[in-house]
Amino acid sequence: MSVALITGSCGLVGSESVKFFSKKGFDIIGIDNNSRKFFFGKDGDISWIKKELIKEVKNYKHFNVDIRNYNNLKKIFNKYKKSIKIIIHAAAQPSHDWAKDKAIIDFEINSRGTLNMLELTKIFCPNSPFIFTSTNKVYGDNPNKLPLIENKNRWEIKKNHRFYSGIDETMSIDNCTHSFFGASKTYADLAVQEYGRNVGLKTACFRAGCITGPNHSGAKLHGFLSYLVKSALEKK
Repeated sequence: MSVALITGSCGLVGSESVKFFSKKGFDIIGIDNNSRKFFFGKDGDISWIKKELIKEVKNYKHFNVDIRNYNNLKKIFNKYKKSIKIIIHAAAQPSHDWAKDKAIIDFEINSRGTLNMLELTKIFCPNSPFIFTSTNKVYGDNPNKLPLIENKNRWEIKKNHRFYSGIDETMSIDNCTHSFFGASKTYADLAVQEYGRNVGLKTACFRAGCITGPNHSGAKLHGFLSYLVKSALEKK
C-alpha cells in the first residue's frame, strides 16, 4: 500500500492533490477539519468538497483532525507509518486580514502545525517527500520595490532584469513588511528547509500567490479571485 497524506485536503490545492495522486494509484489520507468555515464563514465552508471527494475518490479516507493537535496527528502517522510515500502539507490559515486580529491562532496553525507535521514525518516516514505549500508572501512587500515600467496593457520590468522571468529564491525576505500571516508562513517555510538541510528530510517549498480554481471556496478575506467571479455571477 502506497499512501499519500494530504493536509488541507478539501481546500483548493489539497483537493486537486487528492484527485491527482488518486489517479496515480495512491491510497489517500485526507486531513481537514474545515477551519476555513471558522475563518471566513459560509463562503469559506469546504464541506461540499469533502462530500465530493468521499463520493468520487474511492480510495480516499478523511480525518477531521486539527494540525495543531500533535497527538491526534501522531495517531494517523503511527497507523500508516512507512506506507506514507508522500506528504502534501496544504493546511493553513491563509488570510492577511484575519491574522492581524488573531495572530496567536494564525501562528499556531501555520507555524506550529507545520512543525508538528515535520516532526512526525521525521519519526514515522523519514524517506517520504514532504511538499509544503508556502506563499510568495515570504518575500513581504519586497516585490513592490522592483523598477516597474507602465506599458499599454500591464506593468513590466526590463527584459535584462534578473527577475524578468520570475522571482526566485535569490530575492531577499528581509527588510520588508510581511503581515502576520506572511511571518507565520515564513517560519514554516524556513522550518521545512531546515528539516531538509539539518535532518535530511526530502523537503520542498512552493511559494504560490493568488492561485484559484473551481474547487476554491473563495471569501472576502481570502480567495479573492474566486470571490470576485462568484459575486459577479450572483450580481452581488
